[in-house]
Amino acid sequence: MSAFNFAQKAFIVKEGNLLMVKKSKDDPKNPNKWEVPGGRMEFGESVEEHIKREVKEEVGLDITVGEPFAIWTWKINKQLGNNVKEEIQIVAVASICYAETTTINSSGQVEDDFLSDMRWVPIEDAMTYDLIPDIIPVMEKFLIRHHNK
Repeated sequence: MSAFNFAQKAFIVKEGNLLMVKKSKDDPKNPNKWEVPGGRMEFGESVEEHIKREVKEEVGLDITVGEPFAIWTWKINKQLGNNVKEEIQIVAVASICYAETTTINSSGQVEDDFLSDMRWVPIEDAMTYDLIPDIIPVMEKFLIRHHNK
Protein backbone atom coordinates (compact mmCIF):
# COMPACT_ATOMS: atom_id res chain seq x y z
CA MET A 1 0.00 0.00 0.00
CA SER A 2 1.06 3.57 -0.53
CA ALA A 3 -0.27 6.96 0.53
CA PHE A 4 0.54 10.62 0.06
CA ASN A 5 0.43 13.41 2.65
CA PHE A 6 1.04 17.15 2.60
CA ALA A 7 2.71 18.78 5.60
CA GLN A 8 3.88 22.22 6.63
CA LYS A 9 6.52 23.48 9.03
CA ALA A 10 6.34 26.91 10.64
CA PHE A 11 9.60 28.75 11.18
CA ILE A 12 8.17 31.15 13.75
CA VAL A 13 10.32 34.17 14.48
CA LYS A 14 9.99 36.77 17.20
CA GLU A 15 12.59 39.30 18.35
CA GLY A 16 15.60 37.41 16.96
CA ASN A 17 14.43 34.01 18.19
CA LEU A 18 13.08 30.90 16.48
CA LEU A 19 10.51 28.66 18.15
CA MET A 20 11.77 25.07 18.28
CA VAL A 21 10.12 21.90 19.58
CA LYS A 22 11.66 18.67 20.84
CA LYS A 23 10.28 15.24 20.09
CA SER A 24 9.74 13.06 23.17
CA LYS A 25 11.71 9.90 23.88
CA ASP A 26 8.57 7.97 22.82
CA ASP A 27 8.51 9.41 19.29
CA PRO A 28 8.70 6.37 16.98
CA LYS A 29 10.72 8.12 14.24
CA ASN A 30 12.97 10.79 15.81
CA PRO A 31 13.13 10.46 19.60
CA ASN A 32 14.67 13.41 21.45
CA LYS A 33 15.35 15.33 18.23
CA TRP A 34 14.51 19.00 17.65
CA GLU A 35 12.54 20.66 14.85
CA VAL A 36 9.93 23.39 14.37
CA PRO A 37 6.13 23.18 14.81
CA GLY A 38 3.98 21.75 12.04
CA GLY A 39 2.42 18.61 10.73
CA ARG A 40 0.18 16.98 8.19
CA MET A 41 -2.83 18.59 6.59
CA GLU A 42 -6.31 17.24 7.25
CA PHE A 43 -8.73 16.76 4.37
CA GLY A 44 -10.70 19.93 3.64
CA GLU A 45 -8.31 22.42 5.25
CA SER A 46 -6.93 25.41 3.40
CA VAL A 47 -3.16 25.82 3.44
CA GLU A 48 -3.32 28.77 5.85
CA GLU A 49 -5.90 27.12 8.15
CA HIS A 50 -3.70 24.04 8.29
CA ILE A 51 -0.49 25.68 9.49
CA LYS A 52 -2.35 27.92 11.94
CA ARG A 53 -4.12 24.85 13.43
CA GLU A 54 -0.89 22.88 13.77
CA VAL A 55 0.91 25.74 15.51
CA LYS A 56 -2.03 26.44 17.85
CA GLU A 57 -2.27 22.73 18.81
CA GLU A 58 1.45 22.17 19.33
CA VAL A 59 2.61 25.42 20.95
CA GLY A 60 -0.51 27.48 21.70
CA LEU A 61 0.42 30.45 19.51
CA ASP A 62 -1.56 32.48 17.04
CA ILE A 63 0.59 33.30 14.03
CA THR A 64 0.70 35.38 10.90
CA VAL A 65 1.77 33.18 8.00
CA GLY A 66 4.49 34.62 5.82
CA GLU A 67 6.33 33.52 2.74
CA PRO A 68 7.16 29.89 1.95
CA PHE A 69 10.90 29.34 1.43
CA ALA A 70 11.47 25.57 1.05
CA ILE A 71 9.79 22.43 -0.23
CA TRP A 72 11.03 18.89 0.32
CA THR A 73 9.86 15.29 0.51
CA TRP A 74 10.55 12.13 2.48
CA LYS A 75 9.05 8.67 2.93
CA ILE A 76 8.07 6.70 6.01
CA ASN A 77 6.85 3.15 6.47
CA LYS A 78 3.94 2.32 8.73
CA GLN A 79 2.95 -1.13 9.96
CA LEU A 80 -0.82 -1.59 9.57
CA GLY A 81 -1.08 -5.11 11.00
CA ASN A 82 -1.47 -8.57 9.44
CA ASN A 83 1.97 -8.09 7.81
CA VAL A 84 0.59 -5.17 5.78
CA LYS A 85 2.90 -2.19 5.44
CA GLU A 86 2.05 1.23 4.12
CA GLU A 87 4.65 3.48 2.53
CA ILE A 88 3.78 7.15 2.95
CA GLN A 89 5.36 9.91 0.90
CA ILE A 90 5.17 13.32 2.52
CA VAL A 91 5.68 16.60 0.68
CA ALA A 92 6.32 19.51 2.99
CA VAL A 93 6.51 23.28 2.70
CA ALA A 94 8.33 25.49 5.18
CA SER A 95 7.16 29.05 5.72
CA ILE A 96 8.37 31.99 7.72
CA CYS A 97 5.70 32.79 10.31
CA TYR A 98 5.39 35.55 12.87
CA ALA A 99 4.20 35.06 16.43
CA GLU A 100 1.39 37.34 17.48
CA THR A 101 2.29 36.57 21.13
CA THR A 102 5.33 34.94 22.78
CA THR A 103 3.72 32.81 25.51
CA ILE A 104 3.91 29.17 24.46
CA ASN A 105 1.97 26.28 25.98
CA SER A 106 1.28 22.62 25.29
CA SER A 107 -2.39 22.48 26.29
CA GLY A 108 -3.60 21.75 22.73
CA GLN A 109 -1.16 18.99 21.91
CA VAL A 110 -2.48 15.63 20.77
CA GLU A 111 -0.91 12.30 21.72
CA ASP A 112 0.75 11.65 18.37
CA ASP A 113 2.56 15.02 18.42
CA PHE A 114 5.16 13.33 20.70
CA LEU A 115 6.52 16.67 21.93
CA SER A 116 8.43 16.99 25.20
CA ASP A 117 9.81 20.53 25.10
CA MET A 118 9.44 23.83 23.29
CA ARG A 119 11.51 26.96 23.52
CA TRP A 120 12.47 30.23 21.91
CA VAL A 121 16.02 29.80 20.63
CA PRO A 122 18.31 32.57 19.39
CA ILE A 123 18.25 32.10 15.60
CA GLU A 124 22.05 31.86 15.42
CA ASP A 125 21.96 28.87 17.85
CA ALA A 126 19.40 26.77 15.92
CA MET A 127 21.96 24.48 14.27
CA THR A 128 23.55 23.61 17.64
CA TYR A 129 20.44 21.56 18.55
CA ASP A 130 20.18 17.83 17.74
CA LEU A 131 17.87 18.26 14.75
CA ILE A 132 15.66 15.74 12.95
CA PRO A 133 17.78 14.80 9.89
CA ASP A 134 15.11 15.80 7.33
CA ILE A 135 14.87 19.32 8.77
CA ILE A 136 18.63 20.09 8.63
CA PRO A 137 18.75 21.24 4.97
CA VAL A 138 15.60 23.30 5.53
CA MET A 139 17.09 24.91 8.64
CA GLU A 140 20.20 25.77 6.61
CA LYS A 141 17.99 27.46 3.96
CA PHE A 142 16.16 29.36 6.70
CA LEU A 143 19.45 30.60 8.19
CA ILE A 144 20.81 31.71 4.79
CA ARG A 145 17.54 33.51 4.07
CA HIS A 146 17.55 35.12 7.53
CA HIS A 147 21.15 36.34 7.23
CA ASN A 148 20.59 37.71 3.70
CA LYS A 149 17.51 39.80 4.47
